[in-house]
Formats: sequence, structure tokens, C-alpha cells
Amino acid sequence: MPPTPDPTSPGAPVPGRAVSDRARADVCPGALRLHAADDGALARIRLPGGELTDRQALALAEASEALGDGSLETTSRGNVQLRGLGSHCAGELAERLRAVGLLPSDTHERVRNIVASPLAGLPGTAGPGVRDWTRELDARLCASDWAAGLSGKFLFALDDGRGDVAALDADVTLIAGSPGGSAGGAGGAGDAGSSRGTGSASPLLRLGRAAYGHPVEPGREVTAVLDAARAFLDALRTTGRRAWHLREVPDLLPAGAVALPEFAGEAPALGALPGALSVGLRFGRASAAQWRALVAASAGELRLTPWRGVVLPGADASGLAQLAEAGFRTEAGSAWERASACTGLPGCAKSLADVRADAASALDAAPGAVGTGAAAGLPVHWSGCERRCGHPAGRWVDVLATGQGYRVTVNGPAGASGAAVDVRNEQTAEAVATARRTTK
Repeated sequence: MPPTPDPTSPGAPVPGRAVSDRARADVCPGALRLHAADDGALARIRLPGGELTDRQALALAEASEALGDGSLETTSRGNVQLRGLGSHCAGELAERLRAVGLLPSDTHERVRNIVASPLAGLPGTAGPGVRDWTRELDARLCASDWAAGLSGKFLFALDDGRGDVAALDADVTLIAGSPGGSAGGAGGAGDAGSSRGTGSASPLLRLGRAAYGHPVEPGREVTAVLDAARAFLDALRTTGRRAWHLREVPDLLPAGAVALPEFAGEAPALGALPGALSVGLRFGRASAAQWRALVAASAGELRLTPWRGVVLPGADASGLAQLAEAGFRTEAGSAWERASACTGLPGCAKSLADVRADAASALDAAPGAVGTGAAAGLPVHWSGCERRCGHPAGRWVDVLATGQGYRVTVNGPAGASGAAVDVRNEQTAEAVATARRTTK
């Protein structure tokens, strides 16, 4: 969950304003620490790099049916959530997860927050070492006693040089070297002009939201990532400060090093890609039956993306039609591109609206088709309250429930570039479409 922004939108205050993250305890749910929601308990299972085997994916589908509401949610960090869980099922869920390797450490399970470029290592892409980094980082995190002190919100990102997960503003980002400044196209379709590499043949380490990176000696990539995280914890212990994110401790950011470009931050293109299939989930939610359809179409591996999609490495293109029939997004160009929403009612008591139902109606009614990537316009996120759970990084369109409709603001609540527009539900589609076309 991104940090709660300070609301600065003009207009009347909206009920439900949350306190800042630093004033609250770290209550991020996990596989063992369940969150009590209005629709039952919620479990969040960390999946480093978004990786799942077929067996693990099927185990999650079975757990959702046996213990929860029969659906699975993907998150903005490529993790999975089970909802509607019974209050006494925590032990059985833990055993199900352990049996398939999804709970390697009880003490570290909430700190295994690792996102990685979903297309890394596929044919025609750079950065084959990123998947090895992911597994090594996960194993060493779980083996380090000090790492259990990290917040459940602390995020690691491993980017293969295309600039996709590097744009997520993780606490520690490792970027694979891209000789000549090109790392292949964002989305992995070979469009080299759609993203810019770092121009460095050495991996680079980025701390927080710094505009520069620090060269890392090849072979010491994961060590450098862990050293940065440990330095953060040491600084907190020494100074007595309280922070969840590295960016909150600016004196940890050394000067100098290599200037970084503006990262593309684009999700993999939908459809058949070289060596993989890529599909999108509407608001990241799928039924257990849909989950099994993913497994049936896969070649043994699933990679969940931070953009609530799934990449199936090695899957045959013939499976795309079945996935479309199962309800997955398999073609780009609709208003659903880069659209997200929080849980809303009835799952969240803080929400002022059933935002997913309202957002789906607005997206289906959006005027005209849109392009893909940057041509699709700004990302858009519907929120039921001012916590804005799950909102995207960077510039986006904020659609905030007011109790009477929605408040639409370009650029989110912080540093808004234009006045907020208050609309009724039936006016939301047009207002959002207009806001997403904003270029200034």
C-alpha cells in the first residue's frame, strides 16, 4: 500500500480522512497476521517477483474456496490476497501455504516484498539475472535475523533495465546494466523507443526516490540491496526515529553517482508476447475458476505483475482465446488500461461507496477507445476514502468517493494541476475520460 498522501484537493472536506502513515502502527496484513475486514478476515501472501508454480497457484485457488469467498486478488506489489476468511482458519491456511512452499519463514513472511520485471529472461529481453536475484534476495532476507525488523511496507524492486518496476518508487531498487542505454521496449515487445535504459553496463542501486543510482560490483548485487536495507534499520535504531520507508530518512542518500532517466513504468502489453502470454485482471480480482483457467493455459509458471496482470512464460498462444472467454483482458486499447480501484463497500467499512461496481460501470461506459501505454492517458484510481489504498505511483487521476458521488482530480491529491470536479455517478465516465487526457 502506498503511503497516504496529504489531501490538498480544493472543495469541501471528504469524510474519512486518515492519519499519516508514520503516526500509525505497521498493521500490514500477512499470511499469519490476518486483517479483519467487513467481509471477513483477509490474508496477504507475499510472492517475491510475483512467481507462482502451477501447484502453488492451484493451492491458492483451493484455499480461497475452502476457507474464503472463492476469489483471489492480486495487489500492486504482485502479491495475492484471500478475502472472506473465517476467524479461526489461520492455522489451516498456514499449513496449506507451507505445504507448497509459500510460507518459508513465519518470522519474515511480511517482509518478502520484492517486485521484479515480469518479462525478465524471456526471449528477446535483457536482464536474465533478475530472476536469480529475486530468489537469492528472498532466501537471504529470510535467513537474516535483522531483516525481520523491516516494515511490512518496505519494498525491494529488481529491474531488468527496461524501467518498469524502477518506476514504482521502491525503497531499494536494483537496476540491471543496459549497455548503450537501451534495455528493450517497455512491455517487452521489442519497442526499443518506448523506454530508456540507464546507459550503464554495471548494475545500479537506487535508494528511495533518488534521481541517481550507485554502481554495484557485479556479483554483489543482492549484497548491496541487503546492505542498504540494513543501513536503514541501523539509522532508525541509532537516531530513535520512526519510519517505514527509506525515503523518510534522506540523510541515508549519498550524493554523486550516475544520473537516472525518467523510467517508463509501463506494464507488459496484453496478448501474445515473444515467449509468453500476458493478460489483465479487472481490478486484480479473479474467481477460483478463472485462476484454474490461468493454470490450464500456463506452461508451469505464473508471474503476477504489479499492474494486476499475469504473465505466463512459455505458454502457447492458442490459450489466449480461452483466457478471453474466461473473462481476462487479452487486448489493449480500452478504458480499462491502467485503471484500478480499492476494495470499497462491502469489504471495507471506511469506504463511502461500492467503488469497484461504480468504476466498472464508468469504464464500460467510457466514450471511445483509447490507445495503449502512454497513449492511453493517465492512470486512474477509484478510492472509497482518503486513504486511497493501492493508488499508483507517479501522476494519476484521483477518483474519490464523497458520499454523493465522486471528486475527480488530475495528478492525484498532492500537487493537483487543476481544480477538482465533483460529479454524480452517472457523470463519472465523462469526467474521468477528460481528466485522463490531461497533458499538463
